[in-house]
Amino acid sequence: MKQITTHALRLGPLSFRWRPRVAVVCSLLMLTSLALAVLLLGTGTLRFSATEVAASLFGIGDNATADLIIIRIRLPRLLTAFFVGAALGMAGSIFQSISRNALGSPDIIGFTTGAATGAIVQIILFDAHPFHTSLAAVASGIATAVLVFLLSMKGRVTGGYRLVLVGIGVGAILSGINTVLLVMGHLDQALSAQLWLAGSLNTRTWSHVLPAALGFAAIVPVAIYHAQRINLLEMGDDAARQLGVPVERTRLIMVTAAVNLTAIATAAAGPIAFIALAGPQLARRLTRSSGVPLVSGALMGAVLLLAADLASQRLPLNVGLHIGQTTSLLGGAYLLWLLTTSKKV
Repeated sequence: MKQITTHALRLGPLSFRWRPRVAVVCSLLMLTSLALAVLLLGTGTLRFSATEVAASLFGIGDNATADLIIIRIRLPRLLTAFFVGAALGMAGSIFQSISRNALGSPDIIGFTTGAATGAIVQIILFDAHPFHTSLAAVASGIATAVLVFLLSMKGRVTGGYRLVLVGIGVGAILSGINTVLLVMGHLDQALSAQLWLAGSLNTRTWSHVLPAALGFAAIVPVAIYHAQRINLLEMGDDAARQLGVPVERTRLIMVTAAVNLTAIATAAAGPIAFIALAGPQLARRLTRSSGVPLVSGALMGAVLLLAADLASQRLPLNVGLHIGQTTSLLGGAYLLWLLTTSKKV
């Protein structure tokens, strides 16, 4: 077995372990996200070169049109995509670790569908404002997570395949409810709900960026602080208890963190499929690390969503797809590949 090199960094009473390969992969993912950011800021009806993009970002450009489009229109869309992708990537890492299953993803186990139910109820029954729709999506997603968590509990123990199977069942029921609600609504309401369900980064402003950034920044420290404990949980509950890990408390905290990350992402951009599924898997393959890929999974999720956004804007034949539809197409192919090649699914 190949030995994995690990280094320790001490800052006063705190100590951190880091692996050179993980650090290199994270650095490359950051550079990739920066390259995609430059391409996205220059992509659109009016295209700008990398030089013009940099000049506008640093405030040294003399093109007022470029400054307006890049700073006020494209940059909020870009930052929303980055934080949504990062939130979904980290949430997927946590869910896959807790369920010990490669399919442990919020969109697979029903949390995203639950968030969609709240949004559709607001749109169809109350003809609500987009802000109220986002709040309803967050509340409904959290309520769905609580329901799945309670139903999957057996002898005060959660996680594993039971969590995934219960989540799939609850998601199927909610999907049927969503269809009934869409049939009940008027044509305009149904179209509005379908647009929200498609997942979109269009017309994103700084009012979308700020909540997503603040929510992500608030939850990340909690997730990283409990990273070592959740790594020990993958050894099994009995082994983790013997090492002093409060198993159910740690699992509840991490599930809460992952649910909130999913809710933040859904509120900012609507339901985005497969980023939470593919991001952690690809990050783990690149880092070759046995630990939960929280940081690398978040960066991979951001890169995947930025790349999907770029692909959706540069598709041939002027085919305009929402970002959620693009990730569904790409993610479906990845899921089929994962199911046919992985022995752990």
